[in-house]
Amino acid sequence: MKTVLITGISGFIGSHLAVNLLRAGYRVRGTVRDMSRADSLSALLTGYAGRDGLEIVQADLLDAGVWAGAARDVDVVCHLASPVPAAPPRDPGALIETAVTGTVNVLKGAHDAGVTRIIMTSSATAVTGSQRESRQYSSTDWSDPDDSNLTAYAMSKTRAEREAWAFARERNIHFTSICPGLVLGPALETDFGTSLEAIRKLLRREVPLLPRFGYEIIDVRDVADLIRICIENEASVDQRYLAANGFCWFREIAAMLGEQFPSHANRLPRHEMPNWLAHIARWFVPEIGSLLHELDCKKTLDAASARTLGWQPGEPEEAIRAAGESLIRLNLA
Repeated sequence: MKTVLITGISGFIGSHLAVNLLRAGYRVRGTVRDMSRADSLSALLTGYAGRDGLEIVQADLLDAGVWAGAARDVDVVCHLASPVPAAPPRDPGALIETAVTGTVNVLKGAHDAGVTRIIMTSSATAVTGSQRESRQYSSTDWSDPDDSNLTAYAMSKTRAEREAWAFARERNIHFTSICPGLVLGPALETDFGTSLEAIRKLLRREVPLLPRFGYEIIDVRDVADLIRICIENEASVDQRYLAANGFCWFREIAAMLGEQFPSHANRLPRHEMPNWLAHIARWFVPEIGSLLHELDCKKTLDAASARTLGWQPGEPEEAIRAAGESLIRLNLA
């Protein structure tokens, strides 16, 4: 059975991908920056998977010298590691540099180790740009890497993915990129990164009013499924896929949580924030400032090409339910 290297295995998608691949019989090697978590992380993931076959190694995205060793004797590299800030970073340049340079370091190390198959998880932010335009986007759409209105995170994902495609084409690497929407679903542990932060804030009523924006949603387990399908299907080589299965406004997400978790219903915000107030709130809640271009904007994603591989994602309601249930179970909401 193949051995797969997962960069950023402790992340939300990385941990679910490890469980998915282990259950499917793959051998998995995962990278972390801090080896102090290696034993507990290994026990957690193999416990969920119900089998062993996992190796954890230390690697930092900015350390170019470690990646050839990390990728040695590996059949496929799944590159997921990238900084995901919970709030706008103080130094956007550093975040972008880490994502771009780290991606090049991973791909170069994999190439030097003789790996010819690489799958990268990018983001829908590398597709939809900063335009305040309600429409459907396809895998041929790209955010403009020179758009000064892009958030630092969107800029980092756009530039990193473009660098990866250029590197892969120059060196004849069999490359695939996957661009998910808002990734929800169950947290496996209390350290869940930033993907579920919006759900946690809603359940804890840290958002008293609901800004008028929304997202295409995808379950983290479906993202893991799609990555595994791409590993197993040669038709995915040299393809870019969008991973999403339904747009939800923030008000709809809050309403679903209230229906699914009646004990938390009285905590959930019910009223929307007027757009004029969002422009004022940006000075007190920096996260809102980065989303002003999304107000009243419905950007949908065409994931039809991913379905041609046999991928069958679940509904947004299930991803939202599983996210809320896990946060409550872990005493985080």
